[in-house]
Amino acid sequence: MAARYEYRVDEIREGMIGGKMSGDKLQKVLNDRAREGWQLKAITAVEVKGRIGPGGVEGVLVTFERPVV
Repeated sequence: MAARYEYRVDEIREGMIGGKMSGDKLQKVLNDRAREGWQLKAITAVEVKGRIGPGGVEGVLVTFERPVV
């Protein structure tokens, strides 16, 4: 029987308007998810829509997977 997995995608950005995302913030998310049993699958840079005005802010989508038990 093939292994089954579940996935989680977190959207990470520094703020609603501008600002570069810090490595510390990403590191915290990675460590928090690892404690929950998630393994990093992919990191994708994206422009994330903000709530104020047109355009977006730089951010990343972080995809995790873990086996379904």
